Order: sequence, then structure tokens, then C-alpha cells
Amino acid sequence: MLKIYCRNTGTYSEFQEGTTLLEMLPAFDFEKPYDILSARVNNVSEGLKFRVYNNRDVEFLDFRSYNGRNVYCRSLCFLLTKAARDLFPDYKIVMRRPICKGYFCHVGKPDGTEITPEEVAAIRARMQELVEKDVSFRRHEVQLEEAVRIFSKYGYEDKIKLLRTCGDVYITYYTLGDTADYYYDAVVPSTGYLKVWALTPYRGGMLLRVPNRHKPEELAPFNEQPKTFETFAETLRWNRIMELDNVGDVNCACEQGKAPVLIQIAEALQEKKIVSIAEEIERRHHDPERPVRIVLITGPTSSGKSTFCQRLSIQLMACGLHPVSFSTDDYFVNRVDTPKLPDGNYDFDNFDTVDHDYLQRDILRLLAGEEVEVPEYNFVTGKREFNGKRLKLDDRSVLLVEGIHALNPALTDQVDEAAKYRIFINTITSTSLDDHNCIPTSDNRLLRRIVRDFKKGAFSARETIANWPNVRRAESRWIYPYQESADVLFNSAYLVEFAVLRPHAERILATVPKNCPEYAEAHRLLVFLHYFVPVSDKDLPSTSLIRSFIDA
Repeated sequence: MLKIYCRNTGTYSEFQEGTTLLEMLPAFDFEKPYDILSARVNNVSEGLKFRVYNNRDVEFLDFRSYNGRNVYCRSLCFLLTKAARDLFPDYKIVMRRPICKGYFCHVGKPDGTEITPEEVAAIRARMQELVEKDVSFRRHEVQLEEAVRIFSKYGYEDKIKLLRTCGDVYITYYTLGDTADYYYDAVVPSTGYLKVWALTPYRGGMLLRVPNRHKPEELAPFNEQPKTFETFAETLRWNRIMELDNVGDVNCACEQGKAPVLIQIAEALQEKKIVSIAEEIERRHHDPERPVRIVLITGPTSSGKSTFCQRLSIQLMACGLHPVSFSTDDYFVNRVDTPKLPDGNYDFDNFDTVDHDYLQRDILRLLAGEEVEVPEYNFVTGKREFNGKRLKLDDRSVLLVEGIHALNPALTDQVDEAAKYRIFINTITSTSLDDHNCIPTSDNRLLRRIVRDFKKGAFSARETIANWPNVRRAESRWIYPYQESADVLFNSAYLVEFAVLRPHAERILATVPKNCPEYAEAHRLLVFLHYFVPVSDKDLPSTSLIRSFIDA
């Protein structure tokens, strides 16, 4: 008999060896307002059909957990691709990325036309039919060559490239009815679990909408993001030009020794975009009627704001302008006055962490031509200091203000709107593991932050992972609502970024103890990183945005 400790109840129960998590669930009495979708077994995420053969700790999870959401959304993607294949076997379904509180799906038709609303409706009806039939998802484990043979029948060259380059001997894949597909983590037991979703035509493709993370019985509110979508589409166009649609393509190129060239191209594309932004600022600065005087730069944590600001300053100088910059961080209130979270910890991402009244007064004085002594925040003492740093603008000057709250309207509500130019920096991952496996949108930044925090000696990987949910909640409240108000979005994601980060991140993630809750995320990231052929950072230029994280 097995002895299972349930973290949801704090109790033990005994089961026969080989009992599935789904079979164990009724034995534990705890509040279940929503369907249980997955579990953590000894702090490793598993599907509910996982069979247990030894004593284990188990925590059951619903949609409100990060892992539960991933399992649900991954299953929805399989449901969509299955329904589309049933009806239109010649169409190529590509799950591109999360956007607008859903997943954008591109549909490649043999005749090159866009998918019609009628075809979308037919796929939606077939999905609903499969949900009502409660069809089981089945897991299979086979040798690599057997998986290649199976996916060759479907024409899934993207999956074959990925699997051949990731180095695994055995491969796990799933079937839904007579359709096989590959997903790099667990799915729900059956289609009957997928109760809340919607499928609508969107920008020439389809948008698969998912539940609200806080109220899973409802759809997440639709949030139109035209500028974000166009930034993603722009990057995607370059990927297609270079024939690097998925990670398997990138891995093959790296194995052929092309990594240095890919790095140079990625750097050139970023610099080209920065030059374009600088030239637009120059043009608007010289507008006699509405001259731009202040550039506001923001983005979520680890998006590369500081490095971007430095590179933009160089390009502005090349345009004949005189950039003058400071960070909103220097206007933090003294630490004792910092707002706090409900648990009593400081809320460093709160808008009121910045003395915005004082900051705006200094901005107005600078724009009026006055010389201003600006503060410098001492993060050791938690106090603002005045160390003689004085700024003054001239006719050629542009003031650059960088920080997570820079685009918050309340920060500069007394500044003439015509004088502002807003830049939002984000990491919009344009490549996917394969056509049906999107890369989580925040994984770039989380891995960057884990590496930087560890190398700076600021936080361990465990501490960074533990704090990440708080960071994400703060971004949703204080940063992302202003993304679409920007004049331009800059994508700091890097085509070979995960390959470059892998050698650094793997060693750091390995330090997370297996007996702590954060190990579940560390384990997920380690599994994720193993899909990328590692690339040395020796070819990264000193000015590379990635350098600010790996050389911290």
C-alpha cells in the first residue's frame, strides 16, 4: 500500500500501488469550487492520469493555479487542432502566441486565402461536439524514431525537427480519438473538462479565448491589442524570411554552426528598430508646432529598459540631439514610506512607491529651462540622496524618463501631451516550440531575472521564483494597462535568447531544493530549456541587451 500526503487537506491516505491521481482525488475532502485539473507530486507537475508507485506528497490544482491554467489551455489547443484536422485535414494550424486574453491561431490553407467565418464556426461546432462526447486524452511513450514515424504521417516536420534536436531517447505524445499530437507537458483527462472557451475569427486567423484566471466559470475579458499584434507580426515576418518559424528550425541552424550569424542578425534587427525610433523622435522634436521634448520609456521587469535607454541615447546623439536621462527609481519614497502588500512586505511596484508629485515638478522645471538637482536613490539605505547630479536642457535636448511607471498618465498629467513620446518595451516571443506549442509569454523575462538576480548576488533562484507571482500581478495592474497607449512598441525578445540563456540558467535552476514549492517551476523551466541547443555567449557584442542579464 502507498501512503499519500495531501497538501490540500494536511492528511494522509493509503492506496494501492499504481493508483492514478484522478482515482485518489475523491478520498480527500477539501473545497473544490472548480474542476481539479492537475497536481504537484513531490513538487513536480503531473497530469491527473499519472500513476503513483511510491509514497508521495500531492497537491491538487485547479484553473486558478499557474500549472492548472497551462494544463487547461494546452488541452484546448489540442482540442482545436483535432477539430480543425477532422474538418479540414489539408489546413495547417499554427498556434502563434497568447494575445488579447487568448491564443492567436494562424490557418494556412492550400489556396493561400484566409479562413472564413463559416469555417471558424464549423471548427467551433466540432470542438463543442468533442467536449460533449467527453473523449479521453491518452498518453503514449515511445522511442524517438517511433514518434518520428507517427508524426511523419501527419506531415509534422516542425515536431520532427524539435524532437530530433532535443536529445531525448523516449518521447511522450498524446492522442485524442484517432489524432496524435505532441505537447511538452500534461493535458486534462478528457475533453469534458473543457467547459469554458470561445473561438472567433481574428485578424485573418482565429482567436481561441480562455477562462478568466480569477473566475474560471467566465471567459477572460477580450482585450484588443492592435499595436502588440503588429509588433509580433513584424517579428514573425523576419522569422519567416530567415526560415526560422520554430525552435526546431533554430536548433538545426545552430547545429550547422550558424549561431554567430543568427546573433548578428538579431542584434542588427534590434539596432535597426532603435535607429528608426530615434529618427522619429528627431523628426517630431523639430516639429515647429508640436515639438517632442520628453521621451517616456517603460516596460515590465527584465524587459531591458535600462540597456534600451542607453542604446537609444547613442542613436539620438547620432541624430544631433542631446539626450538627458534619469530613472523614476531615483524618485522612490524613502523605504519606510513605501506601500505594503497585505502580507506586510513592501510593494515596490506600487505607483505610490514613486514620489510622483516631486518627480513631475522636476520635469516641469527642466522643460521650462531651469537647472535641477535630481536625487539618486540609495538602495542600501533605502533613502533618496542628493549627490550633486544636476541636469539642464537646451534647445537640442530631449529628456528621457525610464521606469515601470513612466507611461502612467498620472505621472506627467501636467506636461503637454504634444511634448511626449511614449515607448513600451516588451519581450514578445515570436517563435514557438512547434506549430502547436506556444512559448509562455513571460518565460523570457523570468529566466533573464533568475540569471541576473543570481549573478548580482541579489536573490537566489528560489527567491526570484517565489516572488514572481507578485511581480506578475503588479505588472497587470500598473504596467500593461498602458501598453497600447505607447507611440511605439519595442520587442526586446531575441531569436536565440533561450539557447544563449540555457548554459547560465541550468546551473542556477539546479540550486533550487527539491523539497520546496518553487522546485515545481524550476523543474518546468529546466524541462523547457532542454529543447534548445545551447549556444555560447561569446559572440554577443558588449552592447547586447542580453549582456545586461548574463554579465550582471
